[in-house]
Amino acid sequence: MVSIISWLFLLYFVILYAERLQSLVRLFRDSSLKPFGNGFDIYVNLASILSLASGLVMLAFFNSGFWKSLFDSAAVVDYSMLCITSGVILVSGMVHTEYTIAPVQFASYGALIVAMFLMTIINVKQGSAAFGSWYSVIYLTLFSMAIPVMYRSHIQKAALFHILEAIVSLALVACFTVMLRMIFLGCGENLLLWLPIIIAAVGDSILLSMRWKEEVNTFVLIFAIASVAAFVVGKVIFTLI
Repeated sequence: MVSIISWLFLLYFVILYAERLQSLVRLFRDSSLKPFGNGFDIYVNLASILSLASGLVMLAFFNSGFWKSLFDSAAVVDYSMLCITSGVILVSGMVHTEYTIAPVQFASYGALIVAMFLMTIINVKQGSAAFGSWYSVIYLTLFSMAIPVMYRSHIQKAALFHILEAIVSLALVACFTVMLRMIFLGCGENLLLWLPIIIAAVGDSILLSMRWKEEVNTFVLIFAIASVAAFVVGKVIFTLI
């Protein structure tokens, strides 16, 4: 199963890189667009480029065990580094650049989520608490969907909104990466940590309220509510069992 998980990580990397690169290439080839024409464009395009470049370096030089595991199930994978690498690359997917193809991005995230569930199977077989592990991976899936993507806004305080949007998005990607790492290190029995859900609840609420009259991000709204609900219910259940 180790090799299957590694292939799912590879699928995540390949699909997300392909989608992000096509977006950037088409953007820079479009003479009608200015990749660094304003503050929003500078941030999203530069963040995407730096995220992909950093991830490529990490994949090439700090994940040798991962590459070996694609063909050798006995290879030792540094899951800590692999998860951090995944988080670094995920930053590129959390910024809406021109020519973004969202369904393709979701396909890459799907591969990563399946890898999370397969790792949970392994952890439970190795002695981790079954209920806590399964509840936690479902919670993390909901939480990951509540991470806001950087979208352009034209509200009166657009500059402030974009700054807050970037901060919340980066903070939640970091939180997701920490919890993803916990699963792959066999410590995913209880991912109901206070700081991530507080950042998500407060951060998403601020962003949604600021842009409410312009456009309601229904996707983030639904999963933010679902994440908070899952957190509260989980806290009660974990206290009782």
